[in-house]
Amino acid sequence: MSQLHIINHPMVQHKLTIMRMKETGSKDFRELLKEIALLMGYEITRDLPLEDVEIQTPICPMKAMKVSGRKLAVVPILRAGLGMVDGLLTLVPVAKVGHIGLYRDETTHQPVEYYCKLPEDIDSRLVIVTDPMLATGGSSCDALTMLKKRGCTNIRLMCLVASPEGVKAVQKAHPDVDIYIAALDDHLNENAYIVPGLGDAGDRIFGTK
Repeated sequence: MSQLHIINHPMVQHKLTIMRMKETGSKDFRELLKEIALLMGYEITRDLPLEDVEIQTPICPMKAMKVSGRKLAVVPILRAGLGMVDGLLTLVPVAKVGHIGLYRDETTHQPVEYYCKLPEDIDSRLVIVTDPMLATGGSSCDALTMLKKRGCTNIRLMCLVASPEGVKAVQKAHPDVDIYIAALDDHLNENAYIVPGLGDAGDRIFGTK
């Protein structure tokens, strides 16, 4: 079974509280999401392997450590997942970025695929999938399935806020994918929105409400 990691660092929780507030505008919402993604990135990359390398400091030679060969890719689920990319790229500037386009049918609440563009060597990378909201889990499950069909075997899902229903759906469909979130909220309402949540993340990021 995949592990659920709730990142409860005080600064993550503080910034998330401001994001939840109705009066927080798009500019602040985007900046806070980028900052939280950077902070969460520290946790999601915590177990990257290190190797010893010989370097020269201004004083003397020494053995130091650097990340060992493992390459990363960040794959946002469009469009809201884009809001988490810059934070992760600040932490790992050499990561490649793919894109998966899914939208939720307003009647069935099920995801519909419309776009997929990934790095050619995506199957050899640690893939971090980003989407601020893990609601029904439908979009995340479909995105993870798309990546696995392209040979990806090392995938992690990073979301901001999740519902118990969404977590359960991902763990059932993809028990090999660990989930990283900042908050596990109470439930989904009749419109499949997370309660208490923070509204529509895409609309709040891009000001399209």
